[in-house]
Amino acid sequence: MKLAVIGTGYVGLVTGACFAETGNDVTCVDIDPAKIERLLRGEVPFFEPGLSEIVAQNIREGRLKFTTRIQEAVPGAQVVFIAVGTPQDEDGSADLQYVLAAARDIGRNINGYTLVVTKSTVPVGTGAKVKAALLEVGAKEFEVVSNPEFLKEGAAVNDFQKPDRVVVGCESQRARDIMGRLYAPFVRNENPIIFMDIPSAEMTKYASNCLLAARISLINEIANLCEAAGADVDLVRKGAGADKRIGYAFLYPGVGYGGSCFPKDVRALVSTAREHGVTMDILEAADRVNQRQKQRLFQKLRTCFGGSLSGRTIAVWGIAFKPKTDDIREAPSVELMKALLDAGASIRAHDPEAMDNARRLFGDRVKFTDNNYDALSGADALVIVTEWNEFRQPDFERMKKLLKRPLIVDGRNLYSLDAMAQAGFEYHAIGRPPVPAGK
Repeated sequence: MKLAVIGTGYVGLVTGACFAETGNDVTCVDIDPAKIERLLRGEVPFFEPGLSEIVAQNIREGRLKFTTRIQEAVPGAQVVFIAVGTPQDEDGSADLQYVLAAARDIGRNINGYTLVVTKSTVPVGTGAKVKAALLEVGAKEFEVVSNPEFLKEGAAVNDFQKPDRVVVGCESQRARDIMGRLYAPFVRNENPIIFMDIPSAEMTKYASNCLLAARISLINEIANLCEAAGADVDLVRKGAGADKRIGYAFLYPGVGYGGSCFPKDVRALVSTAREHGVTMDILEAADRVNQRQKQRLFQKLRTCFGGSLSGRTIAVWGIAFKPKTDDIREAPSVELMKALLDAGASIRAHDPEAMDNARRLFGDRVKFTDNNYDALSGADALVIVTEWNEFRQPDFERMKKLLKRPLIVDGRNLYSLDAMAQAGFEYHAIGRPPVPAGK
């Protein structure tokens, strides 16, 4: 098929590249000329495992193109995906101005029957607004479809190519048949394409993310109670997760969720509920818990140093909101480092992928190091914020020699209490008993 994708951000680029990989002719559009120039050279502007290779290969083979001119992409396309940003507005709602602007631009360039598909995360009722925007500019022979994405940063290519499910909201058999053919190569292992009405498809994306976000906040609250009561949340998690009704996925305590989806989507669904006269008490609480959880590491560090961090040097391992990405949007590390700087501390930080983004935010206020051990040199403590694999089995003896004080505050519970005691570290984790210094 001939496809167009409007927006070359995270969702748009993964979508375009993966559809090109199955033989479709895909043109991606973005208003940023510098980004398009980079993409034409095969340079992906963010880190996502496996994506650069797919982009480069499909550019070489002529199936994937990039342009700033929507009129080069839309005419003749059977399916046009809207994958532009829906940033959070001041009231927490999703700002649809870019989605509706894209719809109007698409409408001006349609020249035959076209499916206009919202891939961006949008609230219930957006499909009707997109349809109105298309009609406003005189578009004919089109249908609006909702096709929310369920991509995890760090595993997006695999998620797209081997989805748990594909959700499609549409109004006609013709649209259903086209979307079914388009996704057929990705569901050969019988994972379902779930067809439904457009509002239900729009709601499904928010419901999925919000259910997961609430689960994370709940296990974090349980972890905090475990600390206060002298229990070990790691053992509690194992015992509770063994129940098949509960399971272990997203049952890991930490320092709160971040990224571009969970925080924004929770607030957007709460805002949508308010518009419909419905309260979302659990989601509102999940958001409050998450914001509070992001402060835990700073609070633990401050306690370890008797209430003052002024003049201290803190090593930070991990800046991205999760491993295998360079995304620092709503990352717990950002709040931690801002709080440390405000408290008069110095920071030495390392992340395998996110340091360029962090440099743009913090400039020379933070010392960024080429490897994780360099961050420890002369530091008063180490704080672990992101669970990169290379942090899981470090050289503890080397770490102890580099640190001024053998103190680790672990926001991801990477190490066993016994190992920390044997290595002689003072160790503070999330929801677990502390290991005293020198024990």
